[in-house]
Amino acid sequence: MKHKRSDFPQGFQFGVATSSYQIEGHAQGGAGATHWDSFSATPGNVANAENGDVACDHYNRFVADLDLIKDAGFDAYRFSTSWARVQPEGRGPANPQGLDFYDRLTDALLERGIKPCATLYHWELPSTLADLGGWRNRDIANWFADFTEIIMGRIGDRMFSVAPINEPWCVSWLSHFEGHHAPGLRDIRATARAMHHVLLAHGRAIEVMRGLGMSNLGAVFNLEWSEPADNSPEAQSAAALYDGIYNRFFLGGVFNKAYPQNVLEGLAPHLPQGWQDDFDIIGAPVDWCGLNYYTRKLITHADTAWPALKEVPGPLPKTQMGWEIDPAALSRFLIRTARDHTGDLPIYVTENGMASPERRQDEDRIDYIDRHLAEVRRALDHGVPVKGYFVWSLLDNYEWALGYEKRFGLVDVDFDTLERKPKASYFALKNALSRS
Repeated sequence: MKHKRSDFPQGFQFGVATSSYQIEGHAQGGAGATHWDSFSATPGNVANAENGDVACDHYNRFVADLDLIKDAGFDAYRFSTSWARVQPEGRGPANPQGLDFYDRLTDALLERGIKPCATLYHWELPSTLADLGGWRNRDIANWFADFTEIIMGRIGDRMFSVAPINEPWCVSWLSHFEGHHAPGLRDIRATARAMHHVLLAHGRAIEVMRGLGMSNLGAVFNLEWSEPADNSPEAQSAAALYDGIYNRFFLGGVFNKAYPQNVLEGLAPHLPQGWQDDFDIIGAPVDWCGLNYYTRKLITHADTAWPALKEVPGPLPKTQMGWEIDPAALSRFLIRTARDHTGDLPIYVTENGMASPERRQDEDRIDYIDRHLAEVRRALDHGVPVKGYFVWSLLDNYEWALGYEKRFGLVDVDFDTLERKPKASYFALKNALSRS
């Protein structure tokens, strides 16, 4: 790896990220059912009908996994908490085993000198709340606030940072419009409500954590760079709309207290009544912004109902996911986000990485990370206050509807034996972080 720690400012945080349902093993420890359990149990939804019952068994093996983080020299660990592990019914009494698990995890991180960076929600909604409409139901904002108070009332005093919800586009659009993730809907009205309510829940969680005296609270967005597939006005308009739906709707709601006009042209009739009055909650001040970046998309017009757009295959090299590799878009996003949304607020690259079939000698992943780190440096040179970079992911894990085939980990996991074996990328980063 070309880069080393001293190429970045003093105090720049290097970390790894995971999510609860993808690694913990949900069918243990008193966790309640989630909409991902029922989604994966429905034929055709998940590759090989695989689920998160065992995943990487991080619930029982977290000590050894945290040792891997420490031994590589990472500064921080971005993990998520499972709502259904903490509150099996989504409301009401907490599960003592769930709270104890995150308590032990937090203490184990601190014992190893690793900063705990929590995400409250990474997509595993309790089934009982899904039965009540889930993200379509405005009440979810207050249910989520109650969950926030329970889990952060237990571990919030020891967090380095906290963000309420990972990737609101995935929670809402991917899951309610495209139907690729739980709950697997294809309904524009449900989508509009989910897009708004996920931001309302974010704001309520920020309010609760401020009430607990917490600081260093942020918001995390997944971004895809959108480019027109050709020079036609139709393709340019479609690409701008894709950018509005995917990127600017959520950033704009939190940081500008407004939704993009080109998105509202299609969504406004389906948004919940009084949505305009929620921006003071949605836009509750945060202390940092997190960007998850993986790829860009070429977009053109489609002869369909709104949004009337479609992706076009691009010419760039692709990862195991089929995603184009475009590192330069990361610096463009960092620069644009600071300019249009966050100003002087610290920005973190909270996820970046690639799926690769290479289980040990993953030089492709080393090159991917190196090239994206170069773009972080480019953004820093432009004055963007980038404060950290987190690799997705520590472990090969349950990749949602794609099952266990797509491997994002720095550490290989044998899903038959659950044996962990660090890959070449793990050792390359370990060497880079130890070099001054």
